[in-house]
Amino acid sequence: MDDIKTLQNELEAFNKARDWDQFHTPANLAKSISIESGELLECFQWDEEHYDFEAVKEELADVFAYALQLATTLHLDVKAIIEEKMVKNGKKYPVEKAKGRADKYDKL
Repeated sequence: MDDIKTLQNELEAFNKARDWDQFHTPANLAKSISIESGELLECFQWDEEHYDFEAVKEELADVFAYALQLATTLHLDVKAIIEEKMVKNGKKYPVEKAKGRADKYDKL
């Protein structure tokens, strides 16, 4: 997880050097995650099997970067919040009910 923290620090330094922190409110970062997610989805819009791999990498990097910046802005520990969510998901989707199924937890 040190790699994640290092990456967050690198993103923070990149943004500070450009004085972009003023634009990185939680709401703006959340919007940016959504916008970049849409651009990632667009890579698969008309053909799910033949897509531009480089474009997918770039859009996915944008999604990750904004998500990490949001976590930094909100002073969240990325590892901790993912682990907390996995515990919740483990309760909602027990292996014996969810294995091999794509149903939402309330339909298991």
